[in-house]
Amino acid sequence: QVQLVESGGGLVQPGGSLRLSCTTSGRPVSNYYMAWFRQASGKEREFVGYIGWSDTNTWYADFAQGRFTISRDNAKNTVYLQMDRLSPEDTAIYYCATGSTVASWDYWGQGTQVIVSS
Repeated sequence: QVQLVESGGGLVQPGGSLRLSCTTSGRPVSNYYMAWFRQASGKEREFVGYIGWSDTNTWYADFAQGRFTISRDNAKNTVYLQMDRLSPEDTAIYYCATGSTVASWDYWGQGTQVIVSS
């Protein structure tokens, strides 16, 4: 059984940073695409980015490019989302997901809330 558990969300001031974690069991993060999504209240879920088998195989949405970084610790079977220079527009529930391709995400975590506010 594959399970993903996100953590690290919380309240942060504009301009601040947070690092989210996605600890996975039942599937090695090194062998699958691992992605982050987010959904703000009243809005559709949007893609943040993903990391592939190679650590250099990453992709980010325009809003995340240059501010967010996805990384992976294979020994801990955990994927991270480092978020810098946060703004109130980044307030959302952040979800991690895993899949065999970038077009199909098989399993999802329960999400972690990020609130950017002064």
